[in-house]
Amino acid sequence: MSLNVRDMNSKNLSPKGSSVSGDATAGKAVAKIDPAHTRNPGFELDLDWVERVGMNRSALERRAATIGARRTVKKQYQAAWLLKAITLIDLTTLNSDDTDGRVRRLCAKAKNPVRRDILQALGVENLPIQPGAVCVYHNFVATALKALKGSNIPVAAVSTAFPHGLTPLDIRLREIKASVKAGAKEIDIVIERSQVLNQDWQGLYDQIKAFREACGDAHIKTILGTGELATQTNVAKASLVCMLAGADFIKTSTGKEKVNANLVTSLSMVRMIREFHQKTAIEIGYKPAGGISSAKTALTYMALMKEELGTKWLEPHLFRFGASSLLTDIERQLEHQVTGRYAADYRQPMV
Repeated sequence: MSLNVRDMNSKNLSPKGSSVSGDATAGKAVAKIDPAHTRNPGFELDLDWVERVGMNRSALERRAATIGARRTVKKQYQAAWLLKAITLIDLTTLNSDDTDGRVRRLCAKAKNPVRRDILQALGVENLPIQPGAVCVYHNFVATALKALKGSNIPVAAVSTAFPHGLTPLDIRLREIKASVKAGAKEIDIVIERSQVLNQDWQGLYDQIKAFREACGDAHIKTILGTGELATQTNVAKASLVCMLAGADFIKTSTGKEKVNANLVTSLSMVRMIREFHQKTAIEIGYKPAGGISSAKTALTYMALMKEELGTKWLEPHLFRFGASSLLTDIERQLEHQVTGRYAADYRQPMV
């Protein structure tokens, strides 16, 4: 089987029984932050705008139900879309038993996310197929940087008392600054969910603005913990406040909540990204995290992004998956493309 660069640059994402074309440009995989991308400078808190926000959960559920059922990637283009999905993954290890050895193994996987023989069989061994970032706790930033040296893969660090976000503010700010000083290029922070539940938009705005300032040149992803925010309207309002405060990405979950990423919540968040872009001309990234472990699910999320925000949002500087286990299933699907057989998980170990 052969898959050349031309194949990678023009893939069809089509409704069943249709021939609508789309673009999944895996050839641009090396770019992490688009140099032409204007970073979110932050804006004044507009409480009138925040209060006008409302989400109809029933309508969101009906729309979400159509995405996976109505959209499918044609078989001859699946390998290209799956390779593209790899470039959108933040490979992550955030366990209490993490070690330097585990982080080094994860980084080795990041540098070689797909077995060489599979890439050669697909004819894409010379394409820069690498994940969007490697995400670790602060204590392992130095280990990850050393292991990724020369790869152009950025290190992301979770900060601000991940996953609960409830230590004193000055401690959380020092943690961000320490991770940036250690070399992290992206910082994933968590909000205080109580500020959303209490409708304390000024308090949330002030904290995110302080976190953004502490990040400096490092990009900030704000984790909302959407499974703990009670309503989709709360999710949407929290998304808007974080964007107004200067967030570069909004992210669903820590992966530790009972309810993590889902299509309904994703619709609430990406529609606020769309509204924010329409009003400010600033492009904000989106990161669903937790529970995305199958290639089929990843393709559904990519279809959502393409339909709601456009092809431009299928690039690493505007879309990421927080899902390390996803890579294992993508590898299995790619091997099936080559051999016609599904391999056991242990043939594509993560760490």
